[in-house]
Amino acid sequence: MAAVVGPEENRRRRQQLRPSEMEEEEAAAGGMGHSEETLQLNLGDLDLTSEEFILDEVDIHIQANLEDALVQEALKTGVDLRQYSKQVELELQQIENASIKDYIKESKNIASLHTQITACDAVLERMEAMLSSFQSDLSSISCEIQTLQEQSVAMNVRLRNRQAVRGRLSQLVDELVVPNVMISTILETPVTEQGFLEQLHELNNKINAVKEQAFRETMACADVADVLDKLKAKAVAKIREFILQKIYSFRKPMTNYQIPQNALLKYRFFYQFLLGHERSVAKEVRDEYLETMSKIYLSYFKSYTTRLMKVQYEEVAEKDDLMGVEDTAKKDILSWGRQGGRGPSLRNRNTIFTLGNRGSVIGGAELEGPIIVPHSAQKSDVRYPFESLFRSQHYALLDNSCREYLFLCDFFLVTGTPALDLFNAVMGKTLAMFLKHMDAYVSDCYDSIAIFLCIHIVLRFKAIVAKRNVPAIDKYWDTLLEMLWPRFEHILELNIQSIQNTDPQRLGFLDTRPHYITRRYAEFSSAIVSINQTFPHDRTLTLLGQLQAEVENFVLRVAAEFSSRKEQLIFLINNYDMMLGVLMERAVEESKEVEGFQQLLNARTQEFIEELLAPGFGGMIAFVKEAEALAERGQLERLRGEEARVTQLVRGFAGTWKAAVESLSQDVMRSFTNFKNGTTIIQGALTQLIQYYHRFHKVMALAPLKALPVRSELINIHHLMVEVKKHKPNF
Repeated sequence: MAAVVGPEENRRRRQQLRPSEMEEEEAAAGGMGHSEETLQLNLGDLDLTSEEFILDEVDIHIQANLEDALVQEALKTGVDLRQYSKQVELELQQIENASIKDYIKESKNIASLHTQITACDAVLERMEAMLSSFQSDLSSISCEIQTLQEQSVAMNVRLRNRQAVRGRLSQLVDELVVPNVMISTILETPVTEQGFLEQLHELNNKINAVKEQAFRETMACADVADVLDKLKAKAVAKIREFILQKIYSFRKPMTNYQIPQNALLKYRFFYQFLLGHERSVAKEVRDEYLETMSKIYLSYFKSYTTRLMKVQYEEVAEKDDLMGVEDTAKKDILSWGRQGGRGPSLRNRNTIFTLGNRGSVIGGAELEGPIIVPHSAQKSDVRYPFESLFRSQHYALLDNSCREYLFLCDFFLVTGTPALDLFNAVMGKTLAMFLKHMDAYVSDCYDSIAIFLCIHIVLRFKAIVAKRNVPAIDKYWDTLLEMLWPRFEHILELNIQSIQNTDPQRLGFLDTRPHYITRRYAEFSSAIVSINQTFPHDRTLTLLGQLQAEVENFVLRVAAEFSSRKEQLIFLINNYDMMLGVLMERAVEESKEVEGFQQLLNARTQEFIEELLAPGFGGMIAFVKEAEALAERGQLERLRGEEARVTQLVRGFAGTWKAAVESLSQDVMRSFTNFKNGTTIIQGALTQLIQYYHRFHKVMALAPLKALPVRSELINIHHLMVEVKKHKPNF
């Protein structure tokens, strides 16, 4: 029944001992170190049933012991608990005694360990003393470092303060002290020297600095104020004299004023100095410049305009030079237009309705090309149309205006509205003179192409000025356009009215060739359309549409004067073809005018071809149309009685078609001035003839006519085509 009892079991069992027994056990343990014999215990008489236990505790212990696994096992096997308890106590005693012997056996080692621990305590105590000493030393060093740091911060603050004071004082001294070199340079050096300009900058800075310090009530300013005032007065006087001399040099005859202007721009700081320190002198200089340049520009452009107008064509358009006015030797100046104004009688005359070479004035090369020199042109006896004079005059205005505006902004330090005010003070009189001149000329001008070219010159010059970012003369351009557009529209309306008022019966002898009025219209319309393509204007297109409608009506009115329809068609085709050809030389093919006349020409050409074929082949054509109509209505039986007629048509065509075609070709070539158009009409007529003969073949193949013997005499259609090609004219 002996079993090993665990530590927990031993603890629990010891708690069950009586207090007196526990005291005895402790006393025995306390004397263990003195003698091994005193540790002998006698537990054999222990009685667990002693009445000294408190009954409550006994119940608790009993309940706890009953839950023990060993106790439950013992109860199950019927072990005697008293005996078992004593056995356990005996085993505990044995184990305890064995432990005590082990402790006694190791007593020397424990004593040695105690000695070593004591020695270590002594060493640690000495180290603690050393560390305490180090800590004390470090505390004193930290205090010293903190003191040094505070002293360093204080020294840095004092250094910065002294440096700041030194900087302020040095700057103040530099600003206030007037060096001798400045005094000598301002007093003795010419203003054109670079040294004078540099010292003037320094003087300007010192004057401004003294003003600032005086506002702060700096006492030292009073020491240098008098010297600076004298230097300023001397500098202002020298600058004033220099600028006025440059301005006065503009007034010399034949002076290129751009040279002194460029010289002034090199010394633009002079005016800035005057403006900052002597406004009255600055105003005097500015007013003198404005007055001088205003007179110079007015005189120059007035003289240039007068001399320029002397090289204009001597004979210009008059109020009677309109499209509908009768063509006479005196007024007819457009017959040379297609040659660009060439011919001995037109050396000094302009064209009215033709553009010729006049359109080059708005081309890139000539638009910004050199201006016309009047005396050179007079020497060479060269004359110009008005638009060339206008271009030269206004390009000179544009170039000078741009340069002047930029100079004013740069030298007089202005922008925006003040700059425009100065520009108007300089160029205002010149622009007013230009407008007066243009108003006088335009009010009596009847050259619509010249006016229209002037309009487009202005539009292009506006674009150039905008590209140069110079808004100074925008208002002038707008005023000029407001003057030119109404005049151009008025001249167009006069031409429209003249065509409306033209009576064909009063035109005298009429022939089928293109009429001079339609030629005038064609030349004029192509000129306006080609110019207008770059800057389209709705009002212009509307007026051209009205003019075109009136010309079409006029052509129809004149055509009605011819007795035969053939002559009417020849007249219409010649005129439409001529107008279309002239328009296509300059206008784009998609233009409204080209498209309109192309449709009219095609319609009249087709009608003329029918008239052309009628004399030689009218019988066959009429029969074909009648037979086709009967076939559509289902009345072919009515063709049975046409044998004689058909026989005559077949044999007549076979015998006369070659002569008829030859006569047709000669008639066409006599009737049309444009051989190319005549060739087209002949080709169309021959093609139409072959188509009619092909349809005649089909009619002859119908049931009522199919059995006729004359069918064998029909000319083979392919043979006819080969023979017809031989009669096609080649040009």
